[in-house]
Amino acid sequence: MTTLTSSRRRFAQVAIVALLALLFMGAGDTGKRFTNLGHGMICACGCNQILLECNHVGCQYSDRMRGELQTMLNNGDSDDAIMAAFTQKYGNTILAAPTTSGFNLVAWVTPFLVLGLATFFAGILIRRWRSGKEPLPAPAAGVPAAVLDQYREQARRETEV
Repeated sequence: MTTLTSSRRRFAQVAIVALLALLFMGAGDTGKRFTNLGHGMICACGCNQILLECNHVGCQYSDRMRGELQTMLNNGDSDDAIMAAFTQKYGNTILAAPTTSGFNLVAWVTPFLVLGLATFFAGILIRRWRSGKEPLPAPAAGVPAAVLDQYREQARRETEV
């Protein structure tokens, strides 16, 4: 009976710990969201710095934008809604990174695709160069081998460095 009671007690303890972990999992989430969203935006003052890292003394935009962000977070707005509101108010230049849809997805993928294809074709070209020289074409009928050798020797002398 003691093992049954101790196993129930152990189960109850684990259940309580799991419940508390779930309840407190969101604690401090607003600060993390503020940091994540603030690092996803550029200050609108034209300094091209991340919103939370704008260090201009007396910057009129950064303090106001941080306040707007905190207000939206306190209102319980979702991250997507906050980013959409900022984008609508300040334009697409506010985004620190392009979105991953539409043309912006092409802007993300194209450089890597071009680099990969260039590397692939450069490898093929190098492999062909390393595979050896192509055999010389057979001499034309009626041209003596001595004449061809003379021209080859002349070409070798003229192309020597």
